[in-house]
Amino acid sequence: MFILPKKATIIEVGPRDGLQNESMIVPPDVKVRFIEALQQSGITEMEITSFVSPKWVPQMADAVQIVSESPKNGRQIVLTPNEKGVVRALESGANSVAVFVGVSDSFNKKNINKTTAESMHELKPIVEQLKKDGVFVRACISTAFYCPFEGKINKESTLAICEEFTSWGVDELSVADTIGMADPVESYELFSYLKEELSETVLLTAHFHDTRKMALANIFASLQAGIDRFDTSAGGLGGCPFAPGATGNVATEDVVHMLHHMDIDTGIDINKLCEAIDLIAGYVSKPIESGMYRLYKQ
Repeated sequence: MFILPKKATIIEVGPRDGLQNESMIVPPDVKVRFIEALQQSGITEMEITSFVSPKWVPQMADAVQIVSESPKNGRQIVLTPNEKGVVRALESGANSVAVFVGVSDSFNKKNINKTTAESMHELKPIVEQLKKDGVFVRACISTAFYCPFEGKINKESTLAICEEFTSWGVDELSVADTIGMADPVESYELFSYLKEELSETVLLTAHFHDTRKMALANIFASLQAGIDRFDTSAGGLGGCPFAPGATGNVATEDVVHMLHHMDIDTGIDINKLCEAIDLIAGYVSKPIESGMYRLYKQ
């Protein structure tokens, strides 16, 4: 008989991962109000923006403004693809940084024009310096289950990347089903394996996309494997511009409802969360179709 946790932590990725692929440019003041409303719903950890090239991700051109104007409540994480991004992030006042790499070489090349090994070689001194400076470092590991170009990824390859990041002292590993192909059995197996093999000092977070409507089932399977941290996106916003077929992240409000129904506390108020979604709904290209948001609007 498995034992479910009494509490779970939601890491909200809507302001960053949820909006990065939006064709409509969301005004900075709207993003800041969205972030503030998400915080008011009880969310304490959040990816708020990314310091990437505006040429490739125009939506994130306002990163400095977002960091400087967002209320400083809880952990606010910014994504940084390279040393230049890290420098800009720290200069803007950020103190929690996310780096990323794809387990799959093909995905990594499509994303940042480097092999996985090249990316890791470049990231090592950056991460080590960040940790010397006392910065919280989150490592986002894409295509941990499947790659849109290479197919199924073996769990040993995912573990190897996780172990290398852990050896550098990262605080958190966000392990992603980037294209939403994983099933609950695969989710349980991979996260059980990672829990068994990795140091307990590193935070282990599951990141599921809902491409094939298996994200909630995958989260339940991950709970059984001992995971109690989940990346989610308010309204189910998101998708990856470098991963064909990757639709939105799993909706925060649906995950919170499921967890609360199982007596797993998140500290999040669903009504206030849906009020936050109201703020952003008119600025995105697709209607919000999550189950709990539809109920809220009735």
